Amino acid sequence: MCFILLQGCISGGPYAPVADRNQRPKVTSGFHIVKPGETLYSIAAHYGWDYRALANANNILPPYTIYPRQRILFEQSKIKSVVKKKEPKVIKQTTVVNKTKSEPVKKTTGKLNTKKVSSVANLRWQWPVSGKVVSQFTTKGKVNKGIDIEAKLGQPVSSAAEGKVIYAGSSPLGYGKLIIIEHNSKYLSTYGHIKSLAVKEGDRVKMGQKIAELGSNGSAKAILHFEIRHKNKGKPVNPLKYLPK
Repeated sequence: MCFILLQGCISGGPYAPVADRNQRPKVTSGFHIVKPGETLYSIAAHYGWDYRALANANNILPPYTIYPRQRILFEQSKIKSVVKKKEPKVIKQTTVVNKTKSEPVKKTTGKLNTKKVSSVANLRWQWPVSGKVVSQFTTKGKVNKGIDIEAKLGQPVSSAAEGKVIYAGSSPLGYGKLIIIEHNSKYLSTYGHIKSLAVKEGDRVKMGQKIAELGSNGSAKAILHFEIRHKNKGKPVNPLKYLPK
C-alpha cells in the first residue's frame, strides 16, 4: 500500500538491487481516497513518496492520523517546495545525531538466539531471524541504517516485537519484498529481502510470530536487512541496543 515510508526506513544497504516486476513508479499527480484500515505510511509507500513529505503536502501533522474518505494529493511541485523549506532543519538534526553517537555497541558474533527476550523502551524485543550479523549499523562512511543478518533462504522471519503491520509489499529501493511493523507510538521496525509474506497490512502480530520467509539480497546469500526507527522523526536507531545480547 505504499512506497514513502520505505524510502525513510530502508536505505544505506550495501547490497545490489533486487529486480521486482511488481515495483511501482512514483506517482506525481492525482489523489488517493483513504480506505478503512489504511495509514499514511502505507499510502506513501504504495505511491513512492516519503511519508513526511506527503504529510507536509497535505497539511497532516504528527502522529499523521488520517480518516476514511479523506483525499490525499500527490502534487510534485507542492511536495518539492515543502521539502526544500525543511532542508535547514534536517541538516541541524543530522548534526545533533552525529554528536550524540558516542555510546559504543559490542559487535554481535556467532549464531543469534531467537528465544532470548529483552525489554527496552517499554517493549519486549526478540531477534527476527536466527543467523549471523554480517553488517553493523553505522552513520559514518558507508552508511547502514540497520543491521544485516545472514541466514538460510526460506528461513522464517519473525516480528521483533508486538505490533501492527502497516506495510507488506514491494520495496522501491531494491530490497525485494518489505514489511514494516508499527510497535507503539514511538517505534517502527522494517524487514527487507523477503521472499514470501505471511502477513498483510492491518494484521496484529505478536513478538516472535512468523511474518515472512527470507529471500535473497540479489546474490547467492540470504540476508535480512532489519531496522528500528523512531516513528515520528523517522530517525534510525541501532537495533543492537534493543535486541537481546
